[in-house]
Amino acid sequence: MRVSTRLLICLALLAPLRATTLEQLSLDEMIQKSTAIVRARVTGSHSAARGGNVYTYFQLQVLESWKGSIAMEVAVPGGVADGIRQSVAGAPELKPGREYVLFLWTSRSGLTQLMGLSQGLFHVSEDGSGGVLARRPPASELMLDRSGNPVEDRSLSIQIRDLRAQVLRTVRSAK
Repeated sequence: MRVSTRLLICLALLAPLRATTLEQLSLDEMIQKSTAIVRARVTGSHSAARGGNVYTYFQLQVLESWKGSIAMEVAVPGGVADGIRQSVAGAPELKPGREYVLFLWTSRSGLTQLMGLSQGLFHVSEDGSGGVLARRPPASELMLDRSGNPVEDRSLSIQIRDLRAQVLRTVRSAK
């Protein structure tokens, strides 16, 4: 009886621990699958429960729209709402005042999220020589290729003008 009680306690403690597994997406795949791609500054945030999950909604000041309709808000899973805290591995943290390039997709329910969680978020910064870079650190979560094999994610750093050109070129060729 003691062993089964301990087992139940251990299972109860481990149940809330969920891992996130991401499918590795190439830059072209993210461009093609995104419903919108914007360069934007985060102006604020709030959290709310939606369908049993908590999301943090980040308000955006769109500086450039490279694909799709302009999204003014993006939902990132996790946050605190109604006294409930949810954490989601792979969900990036956006900071008010910071500038990003966001690869977005909008679900049928109207919820706009980042494509591939952290894969769809590029930090914008100056490169020290007058250029502007878009950078994405490697995802720390388990990443799988299309065949389901684990792969190591790599960081990506690209001049913003080159990223814009690649997005526009890929969007044009898809039409």
